[in-house]
Amino acid sequence: MSASSFGQRLVITTFGESHGPALGVVIDGCPARVPFDLPLLHRELARRRPGGVTATGDSITSARLEGDEPEILSGVYEGLCLGTPIAMLVRNQDARSQDYAAIAKQPRTGHADDVWRAKFGHSDPRGGGRSSGRETVARVMAGAVAQMILRQLVPGLRVLGFARQIGPLRLSDAEVEALSQQDLSVADIDAFAARMPQRERSVEVAQLLVEAKQAGRSYGGLVELWLCGVPPSLGQPVFHKLKADLAQAMLSVGATSSVELGDGADVKGAEGSVFHRDEARPERYGGIRGGISTGERIVLRVACKPTASVLDVARTGRHDPCIVPRAIPVLEAMAYLVLADHVLWRRTDGMNIK
Repeated sequence: MSASSFGQRLVITTFGESHGPALGVVIDGCPARVPFDLPLLHRELARRRPGGVTATGDSITSARLEGDEPEILSGVYEGLCLGTPIAMLVRNQDARSQDYAAIAKQPRTGHADDVWRAKFGHSDPRGGGRSSGRETVARVMAGAVAQMILRQLVPGLRVLGFARQIGPLRLSDAEVEALSQQDLSVADIDAFAARMPQRERSVEVAQLLVEAKQAGRSYGGLVELWLCGVPPSLGQPVFHKLKADLAQAMLSVGATSSVELGDGADVKGAEGSVFHRDEARPERYGGIRGGISTGERIVLRVACKPTASVLDVARTGRHDPCIVPRAIPVLEAMAYLVLADHVLWRRTDGMNIK
């Protein structure tokens, strides 16, 4: 396998399996003297970890308990990045490999067990090995470093993700518009069950997921990402359009199935003289034109499939009834990685660009 790296100027390489000793990442291209924010790293890892509960104490995520305590092996000294590769890992602590003994004989429906075995001839069946969602812990560590870089180069840039839909429950266009008028923070979003930031809908989705977990059901959903404060001129006009790299980043995360930018699939029914002249709706382009950022807010919507472990497999194992709540910090991390990569890239695009 030679495809465990991502990025052009800021390059990350992830390693490790779900039930191996550890998972980690090597980050190459981080400029020297970037302040290393250890509390930020811990906070982002905590947001990805299982453990979401409702007001009544019911869990709506996997029961696997991992501390995800990061170990920084290289690239940081006295609180500053050295400009050399940053290597970090977290050690697995709560793997129950015996739960997966049957997979070696009978691959799980909807998982990647059989296709990985067919491709490589030899694979780790424990927890899905490297195809497990556990791999995303490495991406979140890398995304935290990308945030640290962007804080120095583009102060005010931030990525905010929330659950727009989980199963049959969704936020209306009016509710999303109301959210856009608020000065929401990541902490505000995280305070809602399943990260769906609307009080009544949050209660409903918590009940839906508690019942789903008890019954062995699962649901798909839709994540909306707002990339705010993005500077203009990010993205290359041909093969590394900003929208293309963002789409690749989103779709590289397990369980994602589609990405929409701006008006997304609705543009297929639009008429050009109306669509392109609607000055009252600049968001229709999603903040990107010609593959290059305009300086407006970038809006992405990412659809996620239902968790593949259902019925008896889900009731006897440790699985999420919906991946959306825990996918949000992962998708945010991937967005930060793309943005940091292109911010660094832009600095070599012309003599007059900083």
